[in-house]
Amino acid sequence: MFLENPAAGSCAVDTESQYRIWLRECFDDAWSKILAVVSNSPKISVQTQALSTAMKLIAMEGQNPLEPLKKEEHYFPNNRLRLLLVAILSSGRNGGQLLARLQEFSTYPDVLYNVWKQLFPIAIGLQRSGQRPDENFIRNYLDLIDKFPLPKPGRGERGQDHDLTDNLLCGQQGHNGYILNMDHMRKAVNKVWGCVMHWNHTPATQRLLLVVLLERVLPFLDKPLLLTDYLMDSLDSGGAISLLALQGIFTLIQNHNLEYPNIFSKLYSMFEPEIFHTKFKARLFYLSDMFLSSTHLPENIVAAFAKRLARLSLVAPPEDIHIILMFIGNLILRHPGLKLLIDNPNRTNVPEDPFVMEERDPSKSRAMESSLWELHALQSHVLPGVGTAANFIYNPLPSVEWDLSQILEDNSDDIFEREMKKKLKEIALTFDRPQSLSLPQHERVSQFWQLV
Repeated sequence: MFLENPAAGSCAVDTESQYRIWLRECFDDAWSKILAVVSNSPKISVQTQALSTAMKLIAMEGQNPLEPLKKEEHYFPNNRLRLLLVAILSSGRNGGQLLARLQEFSTYPDVLYNVWKQLFPIAIGLQRSGQRPDENFIRNYLDLIDKFPLPKPGRGERGQDHDLTDNLLCGQQGHNGYILNMDHMRKAVNKVWGCVMHWNHTPATQRLLLVVLLERVLPFLDKPLLLTDYLMDSLDSGGAISLLALQGIFTLIQNHNLEYPNIFSKLYSMFEPEIFHTKFKARLFYLSDMFLSSTHLPENIVAAFAKRLARLSLVAPPEDIHIILMFIGNLILRHPGLKLLIDNPNRTNVPEDPFVMEERDPSKSRAMESSLWELHALQSHVLPGVGTAANFIYNPLPSVEWDLSQILEDNSDDIFEREMKKKLKEIALTFDRPQSLSLPQHERVSQFWQLV
């Protein structure tokens, strides 16, 4: 009969603990090296592969937690996810391809939820440490916000999809379900955006911020009217930033009853020749058409817009002239009193035009004393299509407004294609079939030249 040696059992336990500690150290060391590759590797293909490996390690740790959990508790290694996100955002260059690869994992509800959950701690951590995010970090941060899906407005606190166990990255065996809390995600979006708004932005990052705000974030903010001061300050920046801020203000006016009395003066001042060379010019025409859609606006205000657009049409590219002509035609349809501008009996010569182009206040521009002589000049445009479009002032106006949305994205290639598809009448260049290299009979050239 053998007696069990207590010392031997204790030694076995100590050996197993040491082995576990060693494995944990190896795992942490491998994780640190993978993060270093994600943030510092010069090859994007290697970075992408390291990102995929990191997500696999997160999935394996989530499915096999290193520490014991309560029954039916869902575990996600948030600390590792936060470090991975910091490595991507702080890579020192544009992380668009890395973020695109990370976006593929947003189909997992637990990844989607925890990424939004970690964005705020990352932002507030920079603020508490006294660090200011550089331009690359801000770009990557906004790009991540743009790429990851957001909770749909109007959903309840726990959403509609409760049992998502089959589609989890870190789903453990025996787990009954995973609840995606939409209300918590919305709160995370609001906290994240509150931090981003207070960063020091360059014109490039401010433009990107406004694009992400208008196209992604604005419908999910709890108090969008708090953006009013920021958008009004952005209106004075000029260029594309002013256009994007104008769209934001229009959204607040339309959906949240914002009152902005000087909006027409701001809109009027944006129509400058430089607008035709910006990326977002189509937005300006679309928003202007919306702002001026009311038939109860004062005619002198609308006349100022029509006159300013007509003046700008003299220096605008051909594709923008078509938009301007339709825009002016719509203004005349909404306000029949503007027909006086087509052939004003009191108009003077062009050099003595009373219209004040430099005036920023449309009510003081004296547009009603002028006429749309610019449209008469466009009838002699070098492009036949432009001249034909300008002839609308001599024809009966349609009963329905022109749809600007069909031509807002037109460019010079579209105009060229339309001109090429037109069938033109063939014109005879000679009436006598040539029989040789000599000139035809009765050719006037032969009266002055003798070809040998």
